[in-house]
Amino acid sequence: MSNYIQLKLNHPEKEILEIFIALLSEQGFEGFEESPQQLSAFIPEDQWDEEAIKELVNTYQATYTTESIAQRNWNEEWEKNFEPVVVGEFCAVRAHFHAPVTDVAYEIIITPKMSFGTGHHATTYMMIEYMEPLDFVGKTVLDFGTGTGILAILAAMKGAVHTVAIDNDDWSVENAAENIEVNRKRKDAPPVTNIVLEKADSLEKFAVFNIILANINKHVLLANMGAIQQHLTPGGVIIMSGLLAGDRDDIERSANNNGLKIVDQKQQQAWIALQLTTR
Repeated sequence: MSNYIQLKLNHPEKEILEIFIALLSEQGFEGFEESPQQLSAFIPEDQWDEEAIKELVNTYQATYTTESIAQRNWNEEWEKNFEPVVVGEFCAVRAHFHAPVTDVAYEIIITPKMSFGTGHHATTYMMIEYMEPLDFVGKTVLDFGTGTGILAILAAMKGAVHTVAIDNDDWSVENAAENIEVNRKRKDAPPVTNIVLEKADSLEKFAVFNIILANINKHVLLANMGAIQQHLTPGGVIIMSGLLAGDRDDIERSANNNGLKIVDQKQQQAWIALQLTTR
């Protein structure tokens, strides 16, 4: 097993640390631990790029230190820090070791692993918020970049007739499959059926969908904006997140160029979520 580099970033502003989480995720960092004015991020030693980090740190006037550490049981680490996500009276996402959340319409149980980091809490929360008023009954749904499978599971619980969940990462597909199966077997929750889970990094082989959920990042969304539009039924709904507030202009420009328009925005800390439809 390879060692990891632990990067410790120091900055007085919480919002800047949130931005670092998003940018470091794109560089291959696999996990984050936050404390006031400090962020620890972890990456396999063979993926460490000192020059890229120096450039990033200088951009935001932060300071940093590094340390080589032995491989950890990452899932155990994330379990220690995982807190349930509760979205009003609509939906709760919890781990199997948490007490049941009984005062919500939908409760999803997952195994908390690396893809459910700090930033993921904010973006997942907003994606779920947007899903609450949407009518999923009889609809076809794409969960693009499914990660833990949470959004696909919720779509199925809300009555989607067919949900396709895709991710380009083997580990994510495996984790999503595990979470889908756990929720499918439950007797105390709405049915979780008709989810097709696949490893894929493009949409070309798939049909069109009434609703597209995409909690990924700016670069993937920009690269696939045309395909997203082509796979959305006229008048369909797109919910996207994994975005920072400063990403909106680029996303809006690309959406407009591809026959889409932003109709609503939510923001939590430095993160935003957007609702779009066809023009």
